[in-house]
Amino acid sequence: MLPTDLTVAAVVPLDGRYLMVEERSSGVVVVTQPGGHIEANETPEQAVVRETLEETRCTVKVDELLGVYLWIHPQTRQQFLRIVYVANLIGEDRSRALDDGIHAVHWYTPDDLNRRRKSLRSPLVMRSIEDFVAGQRKPRSFLDDMLPVQRNVDRVLASASLI
Repeated sequence: MLPTDLTVAAVVPLDGRYLMVEERSSGVVVVTQPGGHIEANETPEQAVVRETLEETRCTVKVDELLGVYLWIHPQTRQQFLRIVYVANLIGEDRSRALDDGIHAVHWYTPDDLNRRRKSLRSPLVMRSIEDFVAGQRKPRSFLDDMLPVQRNVDRVLASASLI
């Protein structure tokens, strides 16, 4: 079995729209929330703030833990464990360069995303927005006894919602 990819993502709402990035994945441009991998000695919250800044030039403040999701790619069988946070926009630094591989930054409504469903990086993108709109949240303390998550992937996997 392939190792599990441990990632974070941010759902950043603003006036009914959500912060999204276009990036290249496996040779195709896809739409997803800002996010990425957790670096050594970094908490998931720190990772999501860093990744959001690198990919969108936007500074955010983590507000809540939305959820923990597991998606298994249907062709490759690669597992993706995604920790998703709700974050509030603090500001944007347009003088900052976007991360390599990021083509554009957008603010999309759920309807915009539904129209682009075929270009979403994975079903996790829409599921995160749907869960946010439905008011689903996990307590901030949900991951506390599983930190650092890099050493407790099995425990985090056991708590994830399968997509």
